[in-house]
Amino acid sequence: MTKYKLEYIWLDGYKPTPNLRGKTQIKEFDHFPSLDELPLWGFDGSSTQQAEGHSSDCVLKPVALYPDPARKNGVLVMCEVMMPDGVTPHSTNARATILDDEGAWFGFEQEYFFYKDGRPLGFPEHGYPAPQGPYYTGVGFKNVGDVAREIVEEHLELCLEAGINHEGINAEVAKGQWEFQIFGKGSKKAADEVWMARYLLLRLTEKYGVDIEFHCKPLGDTDWNGSGMHANFSTEYLRTVGGKDYFEALMAAFDKNLMDHIAVYGPDNDKRLTGKHETAPWNKFSYGIADRGASIRVPHSFIKNDYKGYLEDRRPNSQGDPYAIASQILKTVSEVPTKAVAAA
Repeated sequence: MTKYKLEYIWLDGYKPTPNLRGKTQIKEFDHFPSLDELPLWGFDGSSTQQAEGHSSDCVLKPVALYPDPARKNGVLVMCEVMMPDGVTPHSTNARATILDDEGAWFGFEQEYFFYKDGRPLGFPEHGYPAPQGPYYTGVGFKNVGDVAREIVEEHLELCLEAGINHEGINAEVAKGQWEFQIFGKGSKKAADEVWMARYLLLRLTEKYGVDIEFHCKPLGDTDWNGSGMHANFSTEYLRTVGGKDYFEALMAAFDKNLMDHIAVYGPDNDKRLTGKHETAPWNKFSYGIADRGASIRVPHSFIKNDYKGYLEDRRPNSQGDPYAIASQILKTVSEVPTKAVAAA
């Protein structure tokens, strides 16, 4: 029998965005455990904004697991928060109620800043570094410094070893800003892996004395880009049938549901979605071919393929909850009628 270190990870009840939490228990197994072998586990919800002190018990229900490459015999356990009966989802459990569709594919582009001593990594103590321009996909000490690439490369390896479908990294437009991409089939799977990748990044940077800033506009109203989490999405129908009429109806539905999307696309998005720095205004829906200033960017490949493929919603921000984002996209998609497809 082997003693496994099970790191139970969950989202707390803080608003407007939850924080990641984690605690470890040791269990013996004669093999790497499966999901149905992991027990429910309690925690003090009064310390996480999920219960009152006089009735503080909450329950963690394992819903996904990954090998933990940073620990010998380690397991990363993604959990939903449940009420004390272990059956009823807690009010903060956004995962339990989202729309899910295994035929829906999501690719999330998670941007973030490295922060140290209260400012982006590479920023001087006073003032600003040289203006934006050379930092995006930049190479060399003057562009990316001496530690950021080491961190993102290590994070990439941790994600891949954990079985997370990490699809790439790059330095972003502002100094100290980076991005990683996660792809998943099904909204729950894709969102689980975004949250787990965030967890691994936050845990990794502890040893470097560096923080991760997920706020969408940490530098305020300045000439520095904010951070997004662009959501690339497709459904089986959009990939295989599509068509111009369906696409235009889909865009009309996104326009109609503008405020429902903005409500779940991350806090303070009005500070980021200003019409500047590759964004569309938060209160006006738009779409355009290869247009990074539109709400939804339509790839050239989509048009060339008879309006089939994927679309990129550029409005979700870096602090957004991927569960809520994916669910709202699927909700809007579901409003658009599809034509029956004859069997081959």
